[in-house]
Amino acid sequence: MTTGNCIFCGMAGDPAHPAPIFRDDMVFVLRDINPKARVHLLIIPNQHLASLESVEAGQIPILGHMLLVAQDMAQREGVERSGYRLALNQGPDSGQEIEHLHLHLLAGQKLGAMG
Repeated sequence: MTTGNCIFCGMAGDPAHPAPIFRDDMVFVLRDINPKARVHLLIIPNQHLASLESVEAGQIPILGHMLLVAQDMAQREGVERSGYRLALNQGPDSGQEIEHLHLHLLAGQKLGAMG
């Protein structure tokens, strides 16, 4: 399911948007357009999930798959040994800007403390 006004849902099937660096039947991966680290990837489900709170039991495999894709992307980017951070923002106080669940992979440099 997609939502008409969701930027990520629009990207999921529109060739006019930046090409994903990875895509499969569950997720696609983009480089963040405002990176917070040398490597800043967004792992985005193809299915519209507004937030972590909206995930239902039958959608839990999507979350697990996102983590496996993150592991694969870290290897492809050559940062699996030096380390990387995974972040999922939930709600306005976290800094969530787009209401479509997505996972940030940040790496490629020493990352500062969280908070």
